[in-house]
Amino acid sequence: MKVKTILVSQPEPKIENSPYFDLQEKQKVKIDFRPFIHVEGVSAKDIRHQKVDLNNFTAIILTSRNAVDHFFRVAEEMRFKVPDTMKYFCQSEAVAFYLQKYVVYRKRKIYVGKRTFQDLSPLIKKYKDESFLLPTTDKLKPEVPETLNGLGVKWKEAIFYRTVISNLSDLADVYYDVLVFFSPSGIESLFKNFPDFKQNNTRIAVFGDTTIKAVEQHGLRVDIAAPTPETPSMTMALEKYIEKVNKKK
Repeated sequence: MKVKTILVSQPEPKIENSPYFDLQEKQKVKIDFRPFIHVEGVSAKDIRHQKVDLNNFTAIILTSRNAVDHFFRVAEEMRFKVPDTMKYFCQSEAVAFYLQKYVVYRKRKIYVGKRTFQDLSPLIKKYKDESFLLPTTDKLKPEVPETLNGLGVKWKEAIFYRTVISNLSDLADVYYDVLVFFSPSGIESLFKNFPDFKQNNTRIAVFGDTTIKAVEQHGLRVDIAAPTPETPSMTMALEKYIEKVNKKK
């Protein structure tokens, strides 16, 4: 069956040159964007209940842009002036670049990993005498605390924001040829919103092994998977699939 409509379970890209827009134009398909999950901040009061005092930390570990936003939001709510001496350990260049929204980059001590948390761990180990705070979500990947415990550093995890299922009730009678997912939480949202969901002819595209596992655990079929050596991005995987099915007569 040909692909004419795609729903991506993420917010619409804010950049004009997004590969999704190129895909839409090139393959003449309609692509809609809708976050199946969203993030809500935890109050400063709740963070105090977690026995977190921002004065006790000399370094912050930032794994995402959400972590950056919510750390500085909480600091403001707590009237905590982040010292110039604070060290920032960012999981990727994208996170480090985003940090510039809040700090003067060249005047701060910022350490950047390549992409994964494992890439960042040698830098954290190098500064093992620091006291690290990990502002995070309630859906933290287990590899992060496992890695930090393995490094033997002094650190504390604190939930600064939560992943919340979005209300998708207005999509009840809307059909898409392809649904695109990037996390197990997206699959959880699908079934919370539509407990009787049946895949039928809907194709499901997934990014990452944990998402594939979540799809299969719900008895669904994975039709498009990324990343692979041939298709490292979701848009490349979608394009390859669309070219294959849409050329059939």
